[in-house]
Amino acid sequence: MSRYLVEPYDHSDRYATERYQGAQGRNWWRCDPTLRLLMRRLLGDGYAWAEPHLDRLGELMGGLIARCAEETDRNPPRLEKYDKWGRDVSEVVMPPSFHAARDALMADNFTSPAFAEQARANGADPAALAAAWTYLLDQADIGMGCALGTGGDMVVSLAEKHAPPDVRDRVREIFANGYYSGEAAQMFTERTGGSDLAALETTATPAGDAWLLDGLKWFASNAGGSAFVVLARLPEGAVAPFLVLWERRDGSRNGVRIRRLKDKLGTRSVASAEVELTGAEAFLLADPAGGGSGLGTMMKLTNTSRLGVAMMGVGVARRALVESVCYASAREAFGRPLIEQPLMRRKLSKLIVEVEAAQAMVFDGHVGPRLRLAPALIKLRASRLGVTAASDAIEVHGGNGYIEQWPVARLLRDAQVNPIWEGGDNILCLDVRRAMEKEQAHLPFLAHLRTLATSDLVQARVEDLAKAIEVWSGLDRATAEARLYPLAQFMADVYAAALLENQATWGIDDDRKALVARLYAETHLTDPGPLRGLDRPATDPFDTLLAGSVTL
Repeated sequence: MSRYLVEPYDHSDRYATERYQGAQGRNWWRCDPTLRLLMRRLLGDGYAWAEPHLDRLGELMGGLIARCAEETDRNPPRLEKYDKWGRDVSEVVMPPSFHAARDALMADNFTSPAFAEQARANGADPAALAAAWTYLLDQADIGMGCALGTGGDMVVSLAEKHAPPDVRDRVREIFANGYYSGEAAQMFTERTGGSDLAALETTATPAGDAWLLDGLKWFASNAGGSAFVVLARLPEGAVAPFLVLWERRDGSRNGVRIRRLKDKLGTRSVASAEVELTGAEAFLLADPAGGGSGLGTMMKLTNTSRLGVAMMGVGVARRALVESVCYASAREAFGRPLIEQPLMRRKLSKLIVEVEAAQAMVFDGHVGPRLRLAPALIKLRASRLGVTAASDAIEVHGGNGYIEQWPVARLLRDAQVNPIWEGGDNILCLDVRRAMEKEQAHLPFLAHLRTLATSDLVQARVEDLAKAIEVWSGLDRATAEARLYPLAQFMADVYAAALLENQATWGIDDDRKALVARLYAETHLTDPGPLRGLDRPATDPFDTLLAGSVTL
């Protein structure tokens, strides 16, 4: 029975609200054959133990977490700047929907040490399960993913290595439930810029075995956390990472003032702020004798953060795909459902292939070999796909997609931050250059691709890529930098194609995965010819693609 009044001129159920259920309210594990395929492969004998946990998680993410995400987007965090006596408390007040979602996620946290121990005891890879947890969470709310996960691994890893014993114990206490506990933040960006460390203005002054920091951070996400990694300039001029806790050693408030919360386009469930440091007690996260030597370690950990942002991109893309399929299945135009019409089937087929390619890259980055080049390339591809997929979903919904009552408008607002977080496209390309020039990182990357590729086409493109890198390395500096972007895109294209071909050898839905791999390679690695492929034989792979991608 509907809960709305029926207009007297409404003579059909064509616009019945209940016909248009999107992703929310569904079990996201059960409706995702691609994730089930990945988990069967990655977990092996541990899959039987893990499957009930994943099923429960799919219900949670598609239910409570998805509902809370919509509510938090409408009622974002606010800043309680002063108490009743005008004292600066700089308290970030999160809405009840945020707390409800966070409590549920912490109660079923696949990234916690306790769950990881359980998984290992039952023959399941904790890293694969943690990747599945974040993948499903990011379909609901990448802002929550940021709030829970920003910088936690960086804080703990650097503190374990460099912080004084009493401070290290405090950090262990704060992160007793693991990195994904919502307690960390990174404070790098200043008004002078985020990636240009030479322009950084925050200063550090020695104070015994601690330091005092003074400066203004322009964009600090998860500002309501308890432990922050902050970049500041040492007296001799080098830039180094520091640990700043919300409270000083003696339990008093530290010199951390929140000026204001950012009024953002999206990701409203994570509180982002301008943060002023005024004599803030801090601890150097580097070898004092080596000056800023901790910066290299921090940058390596940044690659982990880039994989996290890439997961957000593919999570948004997956949600956009599911919403598009749901809507196209229900919406009718020109006498039949949208999903039966050739142009819509073409659009959805392309989206399915692109999402599965990005999914393959992101999961390989999380649980595959640790390749220096991979995080930048994966983020370059997946974060941008989140934007284009969300835009496609709005187009599928037509005018309804542009309305905030429908779910896809928020997806686009949220997705737009992913190409910015942890470095934009240009910064990622510069990191690709750095990795190749300083570490010869392209050699193990190419070796990995050679082990994955199975078709003559993709094998040939791996060798073409090797030649392209060789030619690029002989260019003058300015020209080589200008051509970094197409080179990085070529790397990502071949990487994704090789991964998809490898998936078609797993013995799980091989024929369909071979189809996905072929379609991806034809799009990204072949010349369509002077007729742009219009002369190719007519095929419609949509039904096969859909059956192995989304089940409603």
